[in-house]
Amino acid sequence: MKKNYYQKMAVLGMLLLALTFFQNYTEKSDEKFPELTFISEDLPVESISEFDPNELDENQWQKLGFSDKQTATILKYKKIVGGNFLSKEQLKKCYAISEEKFTQLEAFILLPETNSEAKGNSNFKSFEKKSLNITRKFNPDQLSQTDWENIGFSEKQAAAILKYKSYLSGSFVSKEKFKECFIINEENYAKLEPYLILPAKTPANFNAYSGKSNSFKSKTPQTSFDPNTLDVNGWMALGFSEKQANVIVNYRDRNLKGSFKTLDDIKNCFVISAEKFEELKPYIKLNPSTMTKSSDDKKQEFKQEKTDFSKTDMNSITFKQLLEFGLDEKSAGSMIGFRKKLGGFMTKEQILETYNIDKELVQKLLSIAPLDNSKVERHTLVDAPEEWLKNHPYFKYSADKIIYFRISNPDDKKIWKFLKTKPEYEARMRLYVK
Repeated sequence: MKKNYYQKMAVLGMLLLALTFFQNYTEKSDEKFPELTFISEDLPVESISEFDPNELDENQWQKLGFSDKQTATILKYKKIVGGNFLSKEQLKKCYAISEEKFTQLEAFILLPETNSEAKGNSNFKSFEKKSLNITRKFNPDQLSQTDWENIGFSEKQAAAILKYKSYLSGSFVSKEKFKECFIINEENYAKLEPYLILPAKTPANFNAYSGKSNSFKSKTPQTSFDPNTLDVNGWMALGFSEKQANVIVNYRDRNLKGSFKTLDDIKNCFVISAEKFEELKPYIKLNPSTMTKSSDDKKQEFKQEKTDFSKTDMNSITFKQLLEFGLDEKSAGSMIGFRKKLGGFMTKEQILETYNIDKELVQKLLSIAPLDNSKVERHTLVDAPEEWLKNHPYFKYSADKIIYFRISNPDDKKIWKFLKTKPEYEARMRLYVK
């Protein structure tokens, strides 16, 4: 009996072991893979300038548009690769920097293209950190490239600071705005702040985009002037920002073939408001000798039809028409290029997402021009061509998963469920889905 009892206990023990093993195995097989997280593609608020990524601290990475977690990952990756990024190739491998974001920043990164190029280029080195040399209080609006370099900034950094000032319509306005300069880190700002001759706070009515900072208040001319002889500085002296002055000069030289012929030509320039035109009108003196066209050419030009932007579809507007409206070549080219990649815009909000555009001018254009998306190519996830999925800006990062899932689940609803994309990415993709 004892023998039978021990045999039964042994069998029972083996069964319990087998059951435990099977349970552990099934639990492991049900283990879920970690979900993929997608990186935000928000654009930086400030204008981007050339920079050395080895110099940027946490605050400066965030000013470029990265979140706290993304910034922490980038700085951790920097330590892993030895404390310095050697090349763009190496920086691109950091998974916190998406391909789209890297493409946006690539032209401004001061690094060799590849690791081998970096190791083989003895002339390449990262900016050496210098201590700042400040001996007296100063107004940063009055400093030149050389002045910033004498303080202790590199040539590239000094140029970036001046570019940021230009972005603010020619004046830093306040210590708050100066602190937001992407190239000036917290440490350097703390050293500079006691010496800055600027108001501490930004005026409530400050508007950098429309050129309404304190340095660019409306200025009434003291004498009459010929608008055909004014350069950018001349228009700025009349109260326009540098950006506005460039638009006026481009409008005159490109669209009007070199000269204003009538007061209406000046009035029709987009950046000259009705109020500003009435202010300038008594002082405008159009001199026939400075007009580039003869009277016959003038009559012929009046016969030419100008673009009616209220009837111009944003999905068919041309590069030349965008220039006519006042956009520069970079903005116009970016918009046409982005539209081509998408196959056409579905909403006006998409147009404002285009990199390197003058958002103020484009916003004005969008308030006038219509958008017809009826001819834009759309597909279901099941039937979408592989080439279209892999090349479309909104689908290319999910293309492989879509192609894989639809083999065994040819149903759009199931594919969306498996993709598990962020709501904002799914919303963009659904614009192009039937």
